[in-house]
Amino acid sequence: MIGYLFVNALNSPPLEQTLSKNSSEFTGLVNTLIILLIVATAVALITRRLRISYVVGLVLAGLAIPKHILPASIGLNPEVILNLFLPILIFEASINTDISRLRSTIKPILLLAGPGVILSATITATLLKFGINLAWITASAVGVILTITDTVSVIIAFRNVTVPRPLATIVEGESLFNDGIALVLLSMITTIFMQGSFTLGEGLQQIFIAFVGGSILGLGLGYLCVGLFQQSDDALSNILLTVAVSLGTFQIGHALGVSSAIAVMIAGLVIGNLGFRQTSAPTEVSLLNFWEYAAFGANTFIFLLVGIEVAPLSLLSTAPAALFAVFAYQIGRIVAIYPLLYGLSFFDRPIPLRWQHVLILGNVKGSLSMALALSLPFALPDRTQAIALVFSTVLISLVGQGLSLSWFVKKLNLSSPSPTKQQIESLQLNLIASKAAQKELANLLESGSLQKSVYEELFASYQAKIATSEHELRDIYNQRISDRHENPEEQNYLDGLRRRLYLAEKVAINDAIRKGLLSDEAGHSYLKVLNEKLLSLRED
Repeated sequence: MIGYLFVNALNSPPLEQTLSKNSSEFTGLVNTLIILLIVATAVALITRRLRISYVVGLVLAGLAIPKHILPASIGLNPEVILNLFLPILIFEASINTDISRLRSTIKPILLLAGPGVILSATITATLLKFGINLAWITASAVGVILTITDTVSVIIAFRNVTVPRPLATIVEGESLFNDGIALVLLSMITTIFMQGSFTLGEGLQQIFIAFVGGSILGLGLGYLCVGLFQQSDDALSNILLTVAVSLGTFQIGHALGVSSAIAVMIAGLVIGNLGFRQTSAPTEVSLLNFWEYAAFGANTFIFLLVGIEVAPLSLLSTAPAALFAVFAYQIGRIVAIYPLLYGLSFFDRPIPLRWQHVLILGNVKGSLSMALALSLPFALPDRTQAIALVFSTVLISLVGQGLSLSWFVKKLNLSSPSPTKQQIESLQLNLIASKAAQKELANLLESGSLQKSVYEELFASYQAKIATSEHELRDIYNQRISDRHENPEEQNYLDGLRRRLYLAEKVAINDAIRKGLLSDEAGHSYLKVLNEKLLSLRED
């Protein structure tokens, strides 16, 4: 009897319909993800050829994709961004942040991420209140949301031009702390709206609990992960462990009422600077590669969804207000940057004025601002208007500031190439041109289009150029090796050349192992040496 009922239950139409519906929805979601991956690949190729920001290309591609042509409905989900993508991005940035470099610029970072955020948010909220007549509580929330900087767009712009390393460190570090402080301030504004009142003592208490509690939680889980690294050197197990720590720390912080962003950031700093030292070189390379891929994938989907989520027609109606919002948060940023960093010059190493210009124009908005806008309480006054305003503002910021940032940084001429670097490039140019000419001479000789006597004479002239260039390059290389820290910029350039050579060796060795030309033992032994060399370049 029980078996009969069980078979009937399985064969009942409602269950079949439910399973069919779920299968259809899942298939549609998979097909949508495939389409987005293809679009992202095409965008990567096009943006590289056009030399524009990959992030901007993703947003524009998303705008061009009509929602109705996708097999499944997809869009920005604030829960997914805040609980999945945000921990991934914060953790990846943290494990790649060198504490020693962060320590050298910690004063401007804390100044901009603390008082700077509060001052900028206050000015932005005031301008939004009187400029477009938002309710005070809503204007305050939007003001905080628009203080968050999208580091990805700025760092991508930095890759196209040369910037001083301390400036890049300030941008990365400020963004790490900036996110955590903005989330705490937004939580306080939400509490004020829900409770109807809020005292200064309660605010200070909430800030203290959020930051101190988040720091303690991050330190605890970070050092726990370091201890577990000492027990195992398996790359796959350690990857799973770091994923669990990054996502788990965020959830535990949320449950305890402390700053989850600060907790994940501190845990990432501890693991990246202490935990990775407990692992072997191949394991560390695997961990770094995994998190690089994870962050790249998260950013790819986020910025594609930013473009898909924004309706092109709505941009026309909200464009005037969005342009005013860009003006408002840039005024807030200007008032925060110039006076605070001028005051800092009396107590610390002054920040060059040209760097300050970059910090202002690099104040690009991103997906986190959109996710926080979607998470605003439903009963908040002017909530719909605020969400539309933030979405349009983020889009204008990404496209306008994102496209102009590289050009602006290049015009400021923050880092002129050193004479040694220019000499190296000139010698490389001679080598590339001469070897290409020799190759063409060999082709002409083989085809019978060139007499051997002419071939030998021309080949020898090019060989003389090659020998001279190689000799000069060897002298420069040996000089830099003898004094690695004399000029960091020149050493970084040479390290970049050696990194490319080591990676080329890795590709060749892996290919030989796959073809059976080398044994696993011999090949992996050499790969371990190459990985250690690559890590030594990264750490210098």
